[in-house]
Formats: sequence, structure tokens, C-alpha cells
Amino acid sequence: MIKSLSIIFPVFNEELRLKSSFNHIKSFLKKKKKLKIEIIFVDDGSKDDSYNLINKFIKNFRSNYKTKFKVIKSKSNLGKGSALKLGVKKAKYDWILTTDIDMSVSLFQIYSWIEKKLVNKKHSVYFGSRTHKKSIVERNFFRKILGDIGSFLILTILNIKIRDTQCGYKLYRRRNAKFAFSKLQNCGFEHDIELVLLLKSKNIEIKELPVKWKHKDNSKVNILLDPLKMFIGILILRFRHL
Repeated sequence: MIKSLSIIFPVFNEELRLKSSFNHIKSFLKKKKKLKIEIIFVDDGSKDDSYNLINKFIKNFRSNYKTKFKVIKSKSNLGKGSALKLGVKKAKYDWILTTDIDMSVSLFQIYSWIEKKLVNKKHSVYFGSRTHKKSIVERNFFRKILGDIGSFLILTILNIKIRDTQCGYKLYRRRNAKFAFSKLQNCGFEHDIELVLLLKSKNIEIKELPVKWKHKDNSKVNILLDPLKMFIGILILRFRHL
């Protein structure tokens, strides 16, 4: 089903966790089976040494597999949605996986989806869902409550029935990703919600799949400010799309 895959990592000030992430990527690529893979790093205006570390990793990477790498550098920090939009624009392969550089969901999750035949011809967009009954999730109680409140607001205000819009692990057929991200206007955390609305406008069905998700330290999420920003973003989306 999936023969070629573009993997997009948005990066912003991640120098402290990049070493472990690079090790994970190397392990994944050594076991990539018959998949053609390209990896796209999008540095969203990092102020630390992230961009140089990424380039050093690619330069020193040695593999028997023909993996393509691309690095995109944004001059300023425009938000995760903007970074992903740049990455999707450059993606060349048939399927596109967007995911977080902290590896809260392992890259190997895609193999599990493929081996269990969860990715099929019926759907062309798949969202990793921490609320799926078969998901294994490790996160603290407070973050879970915030997630539940966010899901309630999204359902109530926007009538979106996707239970977890915010998990970063998402798989698209390239044509659908190209369409949705080309129309994307919100670049903050609420960009995931706008993507759902854009796909819905074209009657593109989203399938939620189970993930093994583990909270990572040094998260960029501000548990007080970001929910407020998201609420305002949801209201803006309500008037823009509905």
C-alpha cells in the first residue's frame, strides 16, 4: 500500500533533544524494509544550534539505504503550522507523515499500522489518536484534563467529531496534504483543527488510528497560555469556515 514516504519534522530550539532523536531516526532507517523514504527537517527560526546540528547529522550519516534528506530554514519563528506547510510543499513521495521531533510517538508506529493493515484504500488521511481505545498513553493527569477540555470545545464550537486533533502523528496521501496545507492560514497549535475543516470541506474522511504516546520533558506547550490561545483560535476558525 505505502511504497514511498516523506517524513516531516518541524524543529524549534531542540538542540537538547536532537541527539536522542537522531539515534531514533537512524534505527528506523536501518529497518525501513522496502519503503522509499525522504526526511525533511524544517527549522522554524531556531535561536539555538538546532540547524547546525541537523546539517551535521545529515553530513555524517552513513547508511546502505538510499534515504533523501532535506533541510529548510525559516528566518523567523512562524509557528508549527507554518513549518509543516513549508515541509509539505517540498515533499515528493506518495505519502506524507508529519510528526514531532521529540518522538512522543515512535517512527516505528507507521510499520505497526502497515503490518496490521490499518492503512488501506478506503481512507487517504490518518490521524494518530491518543483517545483510541487501543492506544497506550503516558501523560500526567493535568495534561489529560486539558486535552479533554480542548476536545469538548472543538466538538461543541466546530462540530468536529475527530476525538484527537492535536496528536502530531498524521499520515496523508500527498495530494490531500498538498491541498490542505496550501489553504492553511492558522500557524499555531490550532492549525491541526483548521486542517480538519479544510479536509472536511472536500469530503475527505479522516481515520483515527491507535498510537503508543509518551509525554516528553521540555515540552514547548505552555499549559496556561496555549489553551487560551487555542480557544481564541477555535472562535476565529468558527467564523472563518462555518
